[in-house]
Amino acid sequence: MVNKKQLEICDVPDVKIKQNTDVLIKVGVVGVCGSDVHYYKNGRIGSQVIKFPQIIGHEMSGTVEQVGTEVKRVKPGDKVAVDPAVSCYKCDQCRSGRPHTCRNLKFLGCPGQLEGCLCEYVVIPEKNCYPVPEQMDLPTATLCEPLTIGYYAVERTGNVEGKSIGILGAGPIGLSVLLTCISNKAKNIYVTDILDYRCSIAEKHGAAWAGNPRTIEIADEILKKEQYQLDAVFECCGKQEAFDQAFSLLKPGGSITIIGIPDFDYYRFPADTARRKEICIQQVRRQNDCTEHVVKAVSKGKIKPDFMITHHFSLNDISKAFELVAGYKDKVIKAMIHL
Repeated sequence: MVNKKQLEICDVPDVKIKQNTDVLIKVGVVGVCGSDVHYYKNGRIGSQVIKFPQIIGHEMSGTVEQVGTEVKRVKPGDKVAVDPAVSCYKCDQCRSGRPHTCRNLKFLGCPGQLEGCLCEYVVIPEKNCYPVPEQMDLPTATLCEPLTIGYYAVERTGNVEGKSIGILGAGPIGLSVLLTCISNKAKNIYVTDILDYRCSIAEKHGAAWAGNPRTIEIADEILKKEQYQLDAVFECCGKQEAFDQAFSLLKPGGSITIIGIPDFDYYRFPADTARRKEICIQQVRRQNDCTEHVVKAVSKGKIKPDFMITHHFSLNDISKAFELVAGYKDKVIKAMIHL
């Protein structure tokens, strides 16, 4: 990115292995994420402000080109999915099992941290590389990264087996939550989205019901089906209106898990309702040690996410890809850029 809504293909210096635990990867496929679109449209996500130029992108898969002398997990020629969060494994957070909130975390495509993966090659530590089975294609391997967010969110929420669940927002993350809840045997899953086609997709792939909050009174409709309200709600769209709905939908003792990235600075919530219902509010920061689990679940068919991949672009058409995703055009769910 050279400015807001301005993407250019530029020559940059070759990246090289510097540490014995580094892996040089030839990038194959990059997914366009909603956070990438925040940078594309606004030049920032909260306090993370781009200083142009910046290579963005963090959802990727590729082929190992070269490895450092101490690398054992992968070898040249291996196809890999990549966890884009590089942790130090030395700070208090890492040592307490929270590398995703590492004090020294560096994330692909994040301003002031690491350049992104919308380029021909990246160098990343071995710990961030996960071999994928030969039968798994690179677009599916790339999809494992957003899937980990939904997987981790469900893990943080707790046991969903036999429970009634709400998912507010049916983009790639909301659908990743849906697929994970289904694989974990949730009872009934209710999904909302302001785009009718995404509601249809959610119902086609396992939701008990889906509706558009712009045309339906969501809480009324869901609570006609769930007399005692929902056990858990996942807020996946970063909207205050969805956060408000969650408090109406939840039963006493229920939980809200916030995954969506808002474009505002503060949420508000009804203090009296939250207190009387003893609602638990859980935030999610990306994912923690879920990539390998997701790769295995997808390779074994326990999670079947390929329907989310709706569009493919070459690197030369990167601007078209971002405009498509930013404008929710042509029934897009996940656009993939092939390098």
